[in-house]
Amino acid sequence: MANPKGAALGDPFELVGDSPLGVICVHGFTGTPYEMRYLGEAIARAGHSVMGLRLPGHGTRPDELARTPWRAWADAVSNAVDAMRRQRPRVAIVGQSLGGLLALFTATERDDLTAIASLGAPLWLEGLSSYVAKWAVAGKLRRIPMLPKLGGPDVRDRRSKRENPCYRVFPTAAVAELAHVMDEVRGRLARVTTPLLVMHGARDHTAPVECAPVIAREAHAERMRVLPRSYHLIAIDLEREIVASEVTAFLRRHATA
Repeated sequence: MANPKGAALGDPFELVGDSPLGVICVHGFTGTPYEMRYLGEAIARAGHSVMGLRLPGHGTRPDELARTPWRAWADAVSNAVDAMRRQRPRVAIVGQSLGGLLALFTATERDDLTAIASLGAPLWLEGLSSYVAKWAVAGKLRRIPMLPKLGGPDVRDRRSKRENPCYRVFPTAAVAELAHVMDEVRGRLARVTTPLLVMHGARDHTAPVECAPVIAREAHAERMRVLPRSYHLIAIDLEREIVASEVTAFLRRHATA
């Protein structure tokens, strides 16, 4: 993945294209724009302008994320849409994990989006993660401000796993905020009318793959695709070329429609 001279892997990025469409790329929970850089560059090569957003509380220190309410994430995405609309008449959002949830949420809040793509978005969690989310929401983890991210980022590709500058811990207060976003989006899916692409890794250990058909069905997605080899961070995983091809084809259909 290319990186501008002097820029850190997790920095926000902007790429200029000449089509009428601008695309906001939104990374996942505890992640950075690194997770969307490869896909963003593919979108830019297709001729679209791209903004790789860094969500509030991310890419700095975990304690800052612990103090960030979920509405700040949603507002950052909406503000990015406003900024892109000053440059391009059409705007799409492509989000991975939490970014996918925020794309769906934004589509229920405003009617000026051209298209959205949800990549590995979780509507619920399973196993230990589900208990952590419930305990965090209930305030039972106040004495445990941080939990280790066991195994590191959920990506199968070795280089992406090694390079990914995500946090290596989960602030428990932020997990509670993530749970609020999941609940909010799940209750709003039927309100999504923006053209939607849903993609998910079949071997995702973070967001159950069963979330994908629920999103696709309730939000009336144009297309859903499950990738058989990928873990959670599909935009930088083994099948990232397929993700880039699917997303750019989807955006092409709506760039001037």
